[in-house]
Amino acid sequence: MAIIITDECINCGACEPECPNTAIYEGADDWRYKDGTSLEGTVVLTNGTEVDADEAQEPVSDELYYIVPDKCTECKGFHDEPQCAAVCPVDCCIPDEDVVETEEELLAKQRFMHPED
Repeated sequence: MAIIITDECINCGACEPECPNTAIYEGADDWRYKDGTSLEGTVVLTNGTEVDADEAQEPVSDELYYIVPDKCTECKGFHDEPQCAAVCPVDCCIPDEDVVETEEELLAKQRFMHPED
């Protein structure tokens, strides 16, 4: 499952540079599928949705740091544990029970965004 940042977040920003998928953004910042990935132009995501990887997307949160579920792989394929949770000083990076994915799905998403790795 993806990781979420709860409202206990203190906006310290420690998590953002740790994400290998660039799935973490500061509150109110737009995000793009291409940020920190090999995606560009029109792509079909692993869930079948067609998107423009270069197009700015609406922020998930206007107030707190947030994680884009479509880009979060729980660091599978990179690390043994989610790096955002490992560095968070207030333990607000937790599994998102609304976005449940198997390890195989997470690894497929990682390979899709980073085919060169």
